[in-house]
Amino acid sequence: MKNQLTLDKLEIGQKCKVVSLNSTGSIRRRLLDLGLIGDTEIEALQQSPSGDPIAYLIRGAVIALRNEDSSQISVELL
Repeated sequence: MKNQLTLDKLEIGQKCKVVSLNSTGSIRRRLLDLGLIGDTEIEALQQSPSGDPIAYLIRGAVIALRNEDSSQISVELL
C-alpha cells in the first residue's frame, strides 16, 4: 500500500488510518480496547519534551502511546 508506515513515524499534525496491529498479548488487547481497529483515523497531536510518549487523537479521545507500542501499529497516511 502507498504511504504505509508505523504510527511512531507519524509527524505531529499528520493524519492516518490503521491498517493492522502487529503486537500480541496484553498490548494487543489494550490497543484494541482503545479502538485501534482497521480504518480507525488517528491524528498525532503533540509530543512530550523527551519525545516519548506522543499524544494521538483516536475516536475523539486523546491517548498517549509510547513509541514501543506505536511502532507495532501499521498505518496509511490520509
